Amino acid sequence: MRWAGRLFDTRDTLVRMVLLDLSGLGYLVVGTHATRTPTATQWVLAVFAFALGLVFHRRPLVNLVAQAGLLAVAIPLVDDTTINQVGASWALLEVTMRARRARPIWLAAGLLAVVDLTDSVGDPIGRFASGVFGLTLEVGVPVLLGLVIRTNRELGRQAVERATAEQRRRESESRAARADERSAIARELHDVVAHHVASMVLRVGVARHVLTDLDPRVGEVFDDVHGTGTAALAELRRLVTVLRDPDGVRGDAALTAIEPSALPAALGATVDRARQAGITVEADIDPAVGSLDAVRGLAVLRLTQEALTNVAKHAGTSAMAHLVVAVRDGAVHWEVSDDGRGAVPAAVPSGGGHGITGMRERVEVLGGRLEAGAAGTGWRVRTVLPIVASAPAAGNPAVSVPRDREAPEGSPAPEPA
Repeated sequence: MRWAGRLFDTRDTLVRMVLLDLSGLGYLVVGTHATRTPTATQWVLAVFAFALGLVFHRRPLVNLVAQAGLLAVAIPLVDDTTINQVGASWALLEVTMRARRARPIWLAAGLLAVVDLTDSVGDPIGRFASGVFGLTLEVGVPVLLGLVIRTNRELGRQAVERATAEQRRRESESRAARADERSAIARELHDVVAHHVASMVLRVGVARHVLTDLDPRVGEVFDDVHGTGTAALAELRRLVTVLRDPDGVRGDAALTAIEPSALPAALGATVDRARQAGITVEADIDPAVGSLDAVRGLAVLRLTQEALTNVAKHAGTSAMAHLVVAVRDGAVHWEVSDDGRGAVPAAVPSGGGHGITGMRERVEVLGGRLEAGAAGTGWRVRTVLPIVASAPAAGNPAVSVPRDREAPEGSPAPEPA
């Protein structure tokens, strides 16, 4: 059925006309020899019908007039007018299938009926009635078939339009549902999470000013907690802005991305915070990370923050961690591993978290694949991110992170991303 529908497609008029001409040629060469040999006049009229059909295959109304004219000439000149009758009937079928209004269809059918009836003018009433009845085959069948094809085509078009409208409706409902969900999350972040974080930052600030005779090391911890909390509040506000009005901003990456030239320093600060938590971190950071685009730079920073936080949480303080960030072969090679030999904190939250899942989703969005698993006595997380190069910032300083710097025992772990 599919090939039949394709055959009567409005775009394939030339294919249909070529097949019709070949059928007519076969009829003249093979079909008529059983009774009589085609005359020269019959051949001439047939060739004209074949040629005009090919020339006017995209202009069905003109083709119908030409084929009807040839049929009117053939009726008094030749005994077998099958070729010209079929040509005229096929032209009527094409008009019926392709006409935009009904009027051209009925005018074309009337013209062909008048031409066909000229052969019966002056005949006895019996033969004239037989000619009128023959119109049902020569005129009625093409019109009926053409109307059926038009109707099926219109029904198919309406079905496609309904499916498209339904798809748009579902997409609209899905967007509305996502917008409602984003609004609910934004409210929770603003009313609950941001409130508690702001309260903690305020209390740390008050404690820092009230407790004047503090050990300098404790003061550093207070300052670090206060700075981390303030940064977290800023990130929360930016995230709430994205959730409330995603179309009014350039997207999450644009709001939360960092300047590429600031990435080495940001990675160095992350390493410093991990060391303040008691972890020994060996950092090998390629200065070329300053040439990454903002989105991948942010991904590298967030992956590093989450991985080092996991080292503090699971391997424990005093663990040895190794960070590698290298740009080579058109990709960012990132890896964090630990020896798993730190002193595990007394209170580790029970149950599974979503850190690795979030890291994996962030990596997959950028075309990479996260590998996480045991490595000896410790744990290793690594990935390779294809990069989109951006213009390197002038004067990017090489990052030199001192090694083996230990912080006071009991310092808090760095904040997760």
